[in-house]
Amino acid sequence: MLKPLGDRVLVEIIEEGEQKTAGGLFVPDTAKEKSQRGKVIAVGSGKTLDNGTKVAVEVSEGDTVYFAKYGGTEVTLDGKNYSLLSERDILAIVD
Repeated sequence: MLKPLGDRVLVEIIEEGEQKTAGGLFVPDTAKEKSQRGKVIAVGSGKTLDNGTKVAVEVSEGDTVYFAKYGGTEVTLDGKNYSLLSERDILAIVD
């Protein structure tokens, strides 16, 4: 498994189910947009400020989050899709 560094977060991308148009046509996987929702798998130690103070990451392992559409780096491990994001690319935590 990957261990993120600094303020980085490893998120397992939650794939959306089958999508259907209003006319009843199924949208193929190749035409779907990348999901922007995922589950936090691992969290880095936090960002280090210029004065040496460490600021903890606001998300925790197990949180479901929404992240920026084009943020992060996509990684595939053991057949699962992950995104390695900077904390600033995470937009919200789902309650």
